[in-house]
Amino acid sequence: MTSRPRRKVGIVSYLDKFVVLSQYFIVQDNHTSPIPGESGLFNRIGVLRAERGVSRLALADALGVNYQTIGFLERGDYGPSLKLAFQIAEYFGLPVEAIFSTQPFKPLSQQVYANIQSPEKEKS
Repeated sequence: MTSRPRRKVGIVSYLDKFVVLSQYFIVQDNHTSPIPGESGLFNRIGVLRAERGVSRLALADALGVNYQTIGFLERGDYGPSLKLAFQIAEYFGLPVEAIFSTQPFKPLSQQVYANIQSPEKEKS
């Protein structure tokens, strides 16, 4: 009789579950945390790209940078140079402070409609 080698499924399975679980918590914390990335800046590059239908590659080509740089900027892993920040602002036709901030941005709907009162408040 030949014996079959044993597979060490238990350890691998346990480690896989640990990695998946830890990645889940990291992703959850990433979305709910008001802490910026390593650069210390918050930005709206991803929102502006989505709103205007611009890919990372198209934006990178227009700015003369690598497309991965756009991803690093959006995640806050990289702070743009002053020149790059102005180039991004010029590309989107917005002031720099509308795209980059050291404080978390309020949702656009809250900023735009903050001064408009609801009909219920006007009656009282």
